[in-house]
Amino acid sequence: MKKHQKLLQENKLWAESQIEKDPEYFRRLVKVQSPEFLWIGCSDSRVPANQITNTEPGEIFVHRNVANLVINNDVNLLSVLDFAVTILKVKHIIVCGHYGCGGIKAALTNHDHKAILNMWLRSIKDVYRIHRSELDNIKDPHEKENRLVELNVQEQVFNLAKTSIVQKAWKEEQRPHLHGWVYGLANGLLNPVYEIRPGTHIEPLYEFDDL
Repeated sequence: MKKHQKLLQENKLWAESQIEKDPEYFRRLVKVQSPEFLWIGCSDSRVPANQITNTEPGEIFVHRNVANLVINNDVNLLSVLDFAVTILKVKHIIVCGHYGCGGIKAALTNHDHKAILNMWLRSIKDVYRIHRSELDNIKDPHEKENRLVELNVQEQVFNLAKTSIVQKAWKEEQRPHLHGWVYGLANGLLNPVYEIRPGTHIEPLYEFDDL
């Protein structure tokens, strides 16, 4: 049996087991989607949002990309953000990075990763530049990498706060709460590293005054 066929077989077995445990399981999922959380995570296959938070389908709205970046001209990310905040009315947005992130490791090098990846990784290099004074004082490469993972999450949470989508929801409905977490591949635990509460004043240059 080919590997992709095995995935289809496992899907069938999983669906049958869900119905056996709960005959109404899929009927409930079809009717409504009302998650309280938007999860912006890394595409790394070892960091599945539902599994590591022990939640069911329908509880978390998910967007994933390399190194969990929030980039101001990424229409894919912004479409997900707008839908989650404006239509689904999520109460929390979680940016979740992870220690041992390949994107972070790549951004710490001077290697040419070719045009598209170079462009994407530049956003992480910008995070390093912003926090250079702290990071350059960390001599251990592993510790430096882990700290950049945390600082990258922090900057992506701040990037969320810069958007008119989030600021409008803050002004009108005092939501969503923004969280920055880092997942540990070695122990399976989530480490909260940063948060911004609804209505928090950020750098004035980024605050809209006519929403």
